[in-house]
Amino acid sequence: MPAATQTLPPRRIDCFKAYDVRGRLGSELDEDVAYRIGRAFAQMRRARKVIVGRDGRESSPVLAAALIRGLNDGGADVRDLGLAGTEEMYFATAHFGADGGIEVTASHNPIDYNGMKLVGPGAAPLDPDTEFADLAALARSGEFAPIGVRGSTSDFPEARAIYAAAVVDFVDATALRPMTVLVNAGNGAAGPAFDAIADELARRGAPLRFVRINHEPDAGFPNGIPNPLLPENQPMTADAVRAHGADLGVAWDGDFDRCFFFDGTGQFIPGEYIVGLLATAFLEKHPGERIVHDPRVVLNTRDMIARAGGIAVQARTGHAFVKRAMRQNDAIYGGEMSAHHYFRDFHFADSGMVPWLLVAGLLSAQNVSLADLLAARIAAFPSSGEINFRLEDPATAIARVVAKFEPLAIRKDETDGISLEFADWRFNLRSSNTEPVVRLNVESVGDAVLVASRAQEIGALLLGS
Repeated sequence: MPAATQTLPPRRIDCFKAYDVRGRLGSELDEDVAYRIGRAFAQMRRARKVIVGRDGRESSPVLAAALIRGLNDGGADVRDLGLAGTEEMYFATAHFGADGGIEVTASHNPIDYNGMKLVGPGAAPLDPDTEFADLAALARSGEFAPIGVRGSTSDFPEARAIYAAAVVDFVDATALRPMTVLVNAGNGAAGPAFDAIADELARRGAPLRFVRINHEPDAGFPNGIPNPLLPENQPMTADAVRAHGADLGVAWDGDFDRCFFFDGTGQFIPGEYIVGLLATAFLEKHPGERIVHDPRVVLNTRDMIARAGGIAVQARTGHAFVKRAMRQNDAIYGGEMSAHHYFRDFHFADSGMVPWLLVAGLLSAQNVSLADLLAARIAAFPSSGEINFRLEDPATAIARVVAKFEPLAIRKDETDGISLEFADWRFNLRSSNTEPVVRLNVESVGDAVLVASRAQEIGALLLGS
C-alpha cells in the first residue's frame, strides 16, 4: 500500500483514452495506477461519497480494492456495489446522490485488459477536455494533497433491488404477452442483475419465460470475450434461439451496458435498426421530442425520427459525447449503432437491460415478431455493419479514401471521423476512441449490392491494395 505521504513519484500512464481508462494489465494498468486514479478523483471532485462497481474479470477485484484505497485516502466514503454492471453504477450514483461513481471494467476488450468508467454527480460523464484531462494529469504527477481523515468503505447490496425496480418501471409488466426470451450473459457481469430484474418482472405478473445461457460470471470467459458485435460470437446465441424456439434473443457485453438482439429466426439485428425502432416508440408517446444519434449509420434513424415527428440531433460517438448532447437537448432517448441506448428517465445514462424490455413491450403491443417488425426497414436502408481495419498508418489510409470520394460527395460531415454522403449511399470512417483500429460503415437507400461493392472498394483503398 502506498505510504501516507503528500506526493507519489511522477509516472507515465498510458491508459487514459478519450474519456475512459483502458489499458493492458501490468504494462499500462496496475494497482498503483488504480490507487492514483482514486486519489485524483477524490481530490479533483472534492468527493465525499463515491459509488464503485466492478465487472467479473480476474483483475477487477484487485484493481477495485486499490482504487477504493485511493478514494478513502482522498477522504471519500465508498459504497461498494461489488460485482455489478456499469449501468448499476450509473444508477446508484444518480439515485443515491453520490458525488461520483467509478466502474472497474474493460467491457469487451481482450482478457489481458482492464479499465474504468468515471462519472460525476447525477452520473454525468467527466468533460473529456477539462475534468478528465485534469484528473489524468494529477494521477500522472502524483502531487496529491496530504492524507487527512480517511474515508470509509461499506458494501451496498440493497442497491440492486432498487435498480431492478427502476428498470422494470419502463414497461407495464402486465401488458407483456407470453413469450420466450433467450438471454446470453457471455459469462460477464449481466447474470446476477438480470436475475434481479426477472424476479421483479415475475413479482409484477409478467408472463415471460427465460432461457439462460453462459449465465454465470466466469473470469476465464470460457465461451470467449463477451462481445456480441463480433460476427464470430453471434452463432452461439443464434443457434440457442432456434434450438429453444425463442421469440427473442438478447446478448450483452462484459459490463452489459450494450444490448444486442436476435429475432426468432436467430438473425442478428444490427444496432441502428433498434435505435430507429426505440426512437419511434418514444415519439409515439411523446411527439416532437429530440432523439440523439451517432454519425456512423444514420439513414434509417433519420427517416424513422422524421416520420414520427421527432427532432434528430447528431452527436459524436462515445458515451461521454452522447450524454452531453442528451442533457443539452433534454432528449428523451439516444442510441448508437454499437448498441448503446440512453434514456432521459434513466438519468440520461445508457442501459443494456432497459432496451430488451422495451422491445418485448413493442412485440406485445403490436403482436408481431421482431423479424416482421424490422424487415421493411432493413430492406429500405441496408448497411454493411462495422468493418474494422488495423492499420500501420491510419491517417494516410483515410486520406486515400477521402481523396477518391470527397470530390463526388454532396455532403461532408466531420462530427466524428469523416462522413461522406452521396445521392443514394453514404459512409463513415473513423478511428476508434478506445482501440487502435479504423472503423468503416457503409449504408444506402435500398441497395444492398451497392453497399457491398462500396465497402469492398473503400476497404481496398484503406489497405493500399
